[in-house]
Amino acid sequence: QVQLVESGGGLVQAGGSLTLSCVASGSIFSISRMGWYRQVPGKQREFVAEITVGGSTSYADSVKGRFTISRDNAKNMYLQMNSLKPEDTAVYYCHCVTTYFYWGQGTQVTVSS
Repeated sequence: QVQLVESGGGLVQAGGSLTLSCVASGSIFSISRMGWYRQVPGKQREFVAEITVGGSTSYADSVKGRFTISRDNAKNMYLQMNSLKPEDTAVYYCHCVTTYFYWGQGTQVTVSS
């Protein structure tokens, strides 16, 4: 079992920056990759970024060059979001993969125009 807790969401103006954090607890050494998804009401949850235990990263085309995913140990993961746009407004969910797929509770990011 893994538990995930996100923090760092909030309200920011377009062009601004936010950093999201995700702290994992439980069976953290069984995690093979961690990442972020986001969801707006009425739409499917969409992939944002992911990082493997080896440090390889991948990004959605919509955030490439603006967002950076990182980990500093087995349990802490971050999403640095720069040049934010109103279309980045969503609930952002931390996830991780072991044998199973785990989700955090989500943190709201709102970008005003």
